[in-house]
Amino acid sequence: MMKASISQVVFPRLTLFRNEFFRGRRFVVRGNVGIRNLERTFGDIESLRFFSTSSNATLVLFSETNFRGAFRVFRGNTNLADLDDIIRGEEPESIISSNRRLTRAQIRAIRETGVLPSGFRSI
Repeated sequence: MMKASISQVVFPRLTLFRNEFFRGRRFVVRGNVGIRNLERTFGDIESLRFFSTSSNATLVLFSETNFRGAFRVFRGNTNLADLDDIIRGEEPESIISSNRRLTRAQIRAIRETGVLPSGFRSI
């Protein structure tokens, strides 16, 4: 008799790659999360995949650490093969990954205060 197992999958799933075109060492981050300093935490990241079952899922890339500077918003599943020059000629320095829709007003508030909404964890 097979033993029953319970599996809980957490979305969204953000997969970060050391090399362009989804190659090299990879790191997987799940759930609503803000990565304050991408390079310090994971090293040089050159590509990413963002997956969620929700069409409202939001990925936000910031040009500076601690969710500062210019930002670029992606909704739903997103694959970025090369992060060079993705935000007004800059690479992302911090990221927010959310399974729910974040409005531009909420994103601006995060940028001004550095505080993530409730239900998010910070890395």
